Amino acid sequence: MTTEHDTPAPVLILSIDAEPIELYKILKMENWVGSGGEAKFAIADGQVLVNNAVETRKRKKIFSGDMVEFGGNKIQIRVQPA
Repeated sequence: MTTEHDTPAPVLILSIDAEPIELYKILKMENWVGSGGEAKFAIADGQVLVNNAVETRKRKKIFSGDMVEFGGNKIQIRVQPA
């Protein structure tokens, strides 16, 4: 028997123009939080995973290929070719 909670979240792709990008900015860009302060609090509180590990550094540099998870959402970062 499966429930809604058993289904993993799909991995979406976030294309960025240049790398690196700071972790808290990704949460804001994706509208996962309402403000930069809220993003920084969520990160410091251990609510964000980067590459399947808890990340508490708000300004952690995120590069192409990195996976970011927060609040049931999951994205993989890709640099958009010029």
